Parts: sequence; structure tokens; C-alpha cells
Amino acid sequence: MGAIRGAICAENTAEDISAKAVELVKEIYRANNLQNELVSAIIFSATADLNACYPAKEVRRFLGENNVAFMCLEEMAVQNSLEKCLRVCVIAEGLPQKQCKHVYLGKAAVLRPDLR
Repeated sequence: MGAIRGAICAENTAEDISAKAVELVKEIYRANNLQNELVSAIIFSATADLNACYPAKEVRRFLGENNVAFMCLEEMAVQNSLEKCLRVCVIAEGLPQKQCKHVYLGKAAVLRPDLR
């Protein structure tokens, strides 16, 4: 089982949060060659300044998947942390952790400079 991490920044509108959440998950699926049947759970966290919608709602519709467990949580408020940031953890069966390709897009790439 692998836990694939990722992040992206968004504006606080339902449209942008939804679009960025789909973009991020789509890129994680592509980079890791994932199929829905391999994914057990998708957990989102968002900074407190992203509260216009649940990111999981549009991702569930995009994937056409009702068997994946989704959760949306508020990110810890750490001083001087990246604002308007949406983070995700995709848990997939049959993917060794060492083979997971984490995806940090746009401004969120600063969170994992080791992946550049």
C-alpha cells in the first residue's frame, strides 16, 4: 500500500477549489498510473482560508467513484505557512511506498523542493 502526497494552491471560490482539486488528483493518477479500483481513500486538507467548498465533492464526480473513502479536513494553522493551500493524500493498494510519485503543483512546489 502506498500513500501518495500532493498539494496545490487555489483561490477561495468553489469553482477554483474544485478545479484545482481535480487537477491535482488527475496528475497524481497519471504520475502513478493509478486506476480507481486501486485507490482506497483520498484525504484532503485545506488551509482555513479555503472554505468555499469541499474539494472531495468535485473529485468524486470527476472520478465517477463511490467506493473510495473521501475526507476533508482543515490544515493546522502554522505561522508563516503557505496560504490558500490544498493538500491531498491518496492511499493506493498494490503500490509500494518507494514507488509513489508525489505531486506538488504551482506555488505548492515550495513545500517539497526535494522533488524538483
